[in-house]
Amino acid sequence: MRDLDQLFQALQRSKFRTGFRLNAKDRRYLQQKGLSVVLDHAEKFIAERLAPADIANDGQQTPMRGHPVFVAQHATATCCRGCLAKWHRLPAGRALTLEEQAYIVVIIEHWLQRYLSAPK
Repeated sequence: MRDLDQLFQALQRSKFRTGFRLNAKDRRYLQQKGLSVVLDHAEKFIAERLAPADIANDGQQTPMRGHPVFVAQHATATCCRGCLAKWHRLPAGRALTLEEQAYIVVIIEHWLQRYLSAPK
């Protein structure tokens, strides 16, 4: 797992990762539901889609849009086990620990936070 400051500095150097933004619908959803509820969704998505040791559709399990968490996952390279290995040093082929899952949710939270303070 990486230091968050170093991670976000590295992500800022990726043209692909910096291209992700919440659209108006996702921003409204985040504002209406609140960060706590959206992070509950993130915990569930991570547990179901990323945490298992073997994922049949790895690399395709996270949609590019449709929920603020999905967008955040692509922006933060927490979308598949390949990205988790490359960007976060979390190897594929084994189940993620609860601590590692919590780390991923913290990263997603950090990315989503900026949309809560941004003007509408």
